[in-house]
Amino acid sequence: MRYTDLDMELLRAFVTVVDAGGFTAAGARLGRTQAAVSIRIKRLEDLLERQVFDRSSRAPLLTRDGELLLSYARQILKLNDETVQRFIEPDSEGELRLGVVEYFVPQHLPIVLSRFTQAYPRVHIEVKVGLNVNLSELLQQGQLDMVICRRDHPRQGGRVVRRERLRWAATQDFCADAASALPVCSLPAPCIFRSRGLAALDSIGRAWRVIYTSESVTGVIAAAQAGLGAAILPESAMTGGLRPLTVEEGFPELGEIELAIFGEERAERKRLISTLVRFIEESLRPLDAPRLIG
Repeated sequence: MRYTDLDMELLRAFVTVVDAGGFTAAGARLGRTQAAVSIRIKRLEDLLERQVFDRSSRAPLLTRDGELLLSYARQILKLNDETVQRFIEPDSEGELRLGVVEYFVPQHLPIVLSRFTQAYPRVHIEVKVGLNVNLSELLQQGQLDMVICRRDHPRQGGRVVRRERLRWAATQDFCADAASALPVCSLPAPCIFRSRGLAALDSIGRAWRVIYTSESVTGVIAAAQAGLGAAILPESAMTGGLRPLTVEEGFPELGEIELAIFGEERAERKRLISTLVRFIEESLRPLDAPRLIG
């Protein structure tokens, strides 16, 4: 049997076009021209005898074959990169104390941490999950080496790794009477979710009352799932039967929040932190689903 070997350079160009949202942006990331990236995609399509992008659209829309390839390509590149890094940095060892806000893609982070520890078995990671303000204080006190938490202002520093919408969330059958005060489930003040949501209601003259306050996002989610009221949550935390409440239903837009990494510049942990940061960033890319045609 004759085997056809896939070229990592072609696969990486393909995935980068999807993640960057275009050929020109992908070329900037890869240090190549737009034409060079286009040539790589054409070579990949010739190799597979399939068209992966719809050329009739201005934006890089995936075909169904492209959607299928993307899943395989991410897995292949992930394994390739982990293998190379494992042998390039076989002696990485030490301890990292990582702080993470609990709403940071909770279904995804354990997977990337598991992969990281498999690739670097001599690196021990201690994870502390908590509220934004508490984690920031622990980092400043030197009790954590790195923190992934919300960034409210650019002057806070840090490096943004993800942006996502803040949404109103409730059960599928939730129905709020516009004439009555909206029941709200929330984290305690001061909290940007709470303040932004209540300010948005005030701006449209909508009455509200906080009927349930929890120290954890998990508690807020549980209250919303029980039908006690509407919660203010990041999109990635909307699980377990919750649905977004729309502008058409009378719920104002809440904008986006930024998740950033703090502490990666610390020299004494820089090598270990940069390796972990790379793993985390790679794990976030598939969360922005590409568009599919046909």
